[in-house]
Amino acid sequence: MTKTNPTDAQIRDAAYLIWLDEGQPQGRDTQHWLMAVDALTAQPIKAKPARKSAAKPRAKKAAPKKTS
Repeated sequence: MTKTNPTDAQIRDAAYLIWLDEGQPQGRDTQHWLMAVDALTAQPIKAKPARKSAAKPRAKKAAPKKTS
């Protein structure tokens, strides 16, 4: 898997979304930029494939006995 470098526009958009998510704090632009770079360059974790097991036959429920 190759590591791609995000463009400045992609980083800017991601940093903007982080800034909005954090409530638009002032003076944290550098931190938001670096957080966006980290988020965009992080290697995705591969999910383990789900195991497909054979369907187990269900046991039939006994009909309730009628009492008179």
